[in-house]
Amino acid sequence: MLILINADILVTMDAERREIPRGALVADGPAVQWVGATDALPAHYRARIDDGSAEVLDMRGHVVLPGLVNTHHHMYQSLTRAVPDAQDAELFGWLTQLYMLWSHLTPEMIAVSTRTAMAELMLSGCTTTSDHLYLYPNGARLDDAIAAAAQMGMRFHAARGSMSVGRSEGGLPPDLLVEREDAILRDSQRLIEQYHDASRHAMLRVVLAPCSPFSVSRDLMRESAAMARHYGVSLHTHLAENDNDVAYSRERFGMTPAQYAEDLGWVGHDVWHAHCVKLDDDGIALFARTGTGVAHCPCSNMRLASGIAPIRAMRGAGVPVGLGVDGSASNDGAHLLGEARQAMLLQRVGHGPAAMSAREALEIATLGGARVLNRDDIGALAPGMSADFVAFDMSAVGFAGAGHDPVAALVFCTPANVSASVINGRVVVREGQLLTADLPAVLTRHRDLARQLYEAA
Repeated sequence: MLILINADILVTMDAERREIPRGALVADGPAVQWVGATDALPAHYRARIDDGSAEVLDMRGHVVLPGLVNTHHHMYQSLTRAVPDAQDAELFGWLTQLYMLWSHLTPEMIAVSTRTAMAELMLSGCTTTSDHLYLYPNGARLDDAIAAAAQMGMRFHAARGSMSVGRSEGGLPPDLLVEREDAILRDSQRLIEQYHDASRHAMLRVVLAPCSPFSVSRDLMRESAAMARHYGVSLHTHLAENDNDVAYSRERFGMTPAQYAEDLGWVGHDVWHAHCVKLDDDGIALFARTGTGVAHCPCSNMRLASGIAPIRAMRGAGVPVGLGVDGSASNDGAHLLGEARQAMLLQRVGHGPAAMSAREALEIATLGGARVLNRDDIGALAPGMSADFVAFDMSAVGFAGAGHDPVAALVFCTPANVSASVINGRVVVREGQLLTADLPAVLTRHRDLARQLYEAA
């Protein structure tokens, strides 16, 4: 049993959006058992503290909130941050510069980059993440990322991405990076049957995720949707990321991206699309009507000059919206609390200071991400919810003078790393130190592999 006490404020994100002064929380195994004020902690839990049979986290001086949820990432890209030739390009040019470099990825590179990206996310307050791995050169498999996630102790939605339409057939990726569609579907089925866990508090779920309209066929999109619904797993892809993306859809398919998604059956509560920067009014209405989710990636959208996604309009219409850090070569970071801050600031740039509040940004980063991933067991702290929570030390210099509203300070002030993190009832960060990996050793190997990858290309 794990008992947290004395949090300056415990942000629940429950139905009443309670923020509890001197908050306390009890977790037993993977689930939260009780939430309330420390003074109201039931006697039988106090007895567990007194007799030493419970692990106690005294969070005096900290704000505690549900673990943040990352809905879109490409973790292998942590090996290719700030590549000179791709620094000043929009999406299609950026991809063209990096595809050949990524063709030299190895299974070890997938594993080490996953551990590195997850360490960065966990230290930023993230407890659940998706990762969209859509290329598999040199024997790489999604299994390499899945094994790394198990080592890190992170709640993981592993997205089996794919590319099947190469340049010779009018797609964007080089032919050497695409796969046969029958092989993609066989491997997708294998992964679901081997790994997918549909149970409450599941640490691993599999997602089917053909990469994008400009890299896969209509048939693969339809077959993937049919397979996903047969097995009860979610679907994910990129959609309407920038003007070129929309132009490609209109020219090749005679449809807007949203119309294309609807035509293929890629709408519903079990589907979420990354970016949607250029989703039009009809597309927003479609997504709201069908419960189709959006992974909002503000840093990447700014980095690649894709534009400002209409998140205010989406939220107003009822579209499920979560946050994504996107690939570490288009961000070039993976700090999810920082992404929440950028989401708030970018909406204000586009639509005024009332476009998004700090608390709305935190809601998108928690409950919003949970809804996008089609989960009802994460994103809030209440009895029966997963025991995923994080704590930020408000005595840090970046929060100096922000005691008037510590919850809002988490978003308004310089993004901080966590002091503590608990995933599935297990402490994975303590006093700012990651407990599930020898991080210096991981980073040393990561640097060596990044250099090898760049030199190989």
